[in-house]
Amino acid sequence: MAQEEMEIDLQPVAGYSSGPASVLNGLQRLQGAFDPHQPLPQATQRPRVRRARTQQRIGGSQRTISARAALDSYFQVSRSREPAAAPVPRLEPSHSARDNQEHSSDETIEVSDSDSSSSAEEEEEAAVEATAPLLPSSQETPPAASSGVSSQIQAEPPPASAEHGSQEEEEAKVQQKKRTPLRNPETSVPVALLDEEEGDTCTICFEQWTNAGDHRLSALRCGHLFGYTCIERWLKGQAGKCPQCNKKAKRSDIVILYARTLKALDTSEQERMKSSLEKEKMLRRQAELESAQSRLQLQVLTDECSKLRKQVQELKDLVAQHNTSASQQPGSSRTCPPGSLPSSQSQRKYHLEKVFVVSPTGNCRVMAYCDSLSCLVVSQPSPQSTFIPGCGVKMMSVANLKSSQYIPIHSKQIRGLAFGSRADGLLLSAALDNTLKLTSLATNTVVQTYNAGRPVWSCCWCLDDTNYIYAGLVNGSIMIYDLRDTNSHVQELVPQKSRCPMVSLSYLPRMASASLPYGGILAGTLEGACFWEQKAGNSYRPHHLPLEPGGCIDIQTEINTRHCLATYRPSKNNPCVRCVMMELTCSPLTEASEDVVCSSNPVQTFSAGPTCKLLTKNAIFQSPEDDGSVFVCAGDEASNSALLWDAGSGSLLQKLQADLPVLDICPLEVNQTHLLATLTEKMVKIYKWQ
Repeated sequence: MAQEEMEIDLQPVAGYSSGPASVLNGLQRLQGAFDPHQPLPQATQRPRVRRARTQQRIGGSQRTISARAALDSYFQVSRSREPAAAPVPRLEPSHSARDNQEHSSDETIEVSDSDSSSSAEEEEEAAVEATAPLLPSSQETPPAASSGVSSQIQAEPPPASAEHGSQEEEEAKVQQKKRTPLRNPETSVPVALLDEEEGDTCTICFEQWTNAGDHRLSALRCGHLFGYTCIERWLKGQAGKCPQCNKKAKRSDIVILYARTLKALDTSEQERMKSSLEKEKMLRRQAELESAQSRLQLQVLTDECSKLRKQVQELKDLVAQHNTSASQQPGSSRTCPPGSLPSSQSQRKYHLEKVFVVSPTGNCRVMAYCDSLSCLVVSQPSPQSTFIPGCGVKMMSVANLKSSQYIPIHSKQIRGLAFGSRADGLLLSAALDNTLKLTSLATNTVVQTYNAGRPVWSCCWCLDDTNYIYAGLVNGSIMIYDLRDTNSHVQELVPQKSRCPMVSLSYLPRMASASLPYGGILAGTLEGACFWEQKAGNSYRPHHLPLEPGGCIDIQTEINTRHCLATYRPSKNNPCVRCVMMELTCSPLTEASEDVVCSSNPVQTFSAGPTCKLLTKNAIFQSPEDDGSVFVCAGDEASNSALLWDAGSGSLLQKLQADLPVLDICPLEVNQTHLLATLTEKMVKIYKWQ
């Protein structure tokens, strides 16, 4: 193929002249035309030829691998070969330029008229350039040789040398491939780099976003990232939704992120561990709470068990003492019939010690004594009703017999006052303003208020558990409150029969008593009395006491001897005020049953004056002599005095004169000194046992 193209190119040269000089001249012009090292004007024609060849190549020409390899090897060999020693005769630049100008049109026409492929043209170019090194040898040949034949003979060796050079080049490439180790395609492109490229591209245009300019990094409210211009055009043209999650979005939701690089740290495992940790903490707190509740229940049950054991031991001692006293013969000591009390043999009496004017205007109603503080409190209306309306209490020190300040508590009249066994001196008060309040005498302020919803007539503390308090209402109900629950009552004891006002409330603690070892509430109304036995679990069982129907104005108790004192108004059958002392007893309901029936047995009756207009609170208490005898003190409105009886003998011991009707009576004890306080509408009188 290369020989044919050379013949085509050399024919015009051979036809130019038939002599040897013309042949030599043609070869020199051909060398000047194809010599790349000679700066001739022909160099300006080569780009046109190559552009034409490039257009033909784009038109669909394809080169073969062998021809390409041969041409490359030939050019490398020919350019690296050293020039011959003999000088090459060269033409003048003017002659060469003129000859090239004369033949430039022929070459251009040859390229444009050629229908061969691009590979053939490149082979032609290689063959023509291969004749350039052979020009010196052609000058040494005799000039008598024919121009056409000699040019063909001289043009044949270069293809052989080109093929030889291509074979050597291919062998060199094979050896180089053998020496070069194969690369792992997996390590050539890191996976992290691909992930970063995917994370740096906009999902709308698939181009990388920038940290500045129009295509800067932006985000929607849903969290997906885009280029600013892309997402702006998207929201204008679409229905206002995110391209990825299809959530509603608008142009104002676009937020520009000022970040050079974005890397999402995978914290899913950390969040899962945090969630597991929080779950374990919650389970641990729940287990600790259950453990604490279990320990608390265990402590409560242990305390209750110890109390029951103590009561059983006291009952055993009491039974043993009773058996011993029954087996002994009566001596000089006086014996008493069952249910009766010993009489007091003391010759001492109560003497007036101090008079306190509480309220000059009157309206004093009840009083109570705090043993831990040696303080007596008396209810009274506000001394400055214009500035501080309502009612409160006035404090009086029994230790030095001096009155103290006034504490406002309620807005209406106070009907009941009570102190418990607590050492903090909390005063429980009940009033007609439908409230039950706790007042601290240490700070002289109300610390807790309960709204009962109805007027409260009486109140008392639970002596077995100081966390509970009781309130007697006007409808005969008993409200039970827990100091740990500041919102409302925890239980309500509804009356079984009539709904009369609860005039008095007293709590009997559990103790080792042969007559009544159970604890509960003794409630007195205007129609009768009821003992609410406290069972396990803060449940209560009612026992109606057999009192006289109607006319009961007050019921007081003596805790140690299990006696109570009921006061009755005068009636047609009994024209005087009567105070009946009764013993509280219990008996089993059946032989095999654990339930009991509580009742009361009259022991002694005391008579007072014929008039009773006020609800006087009387008193029953043990003798100051500590000889087992019991005293009863009741007010007499007819004589404006307080009558003191010996409950064992029923004899009147003393008459304590007062200027006004006695409303309340309270026994006191300070530093082993026994006192007795009587209250009227205006003043308090203190009597000392001596």
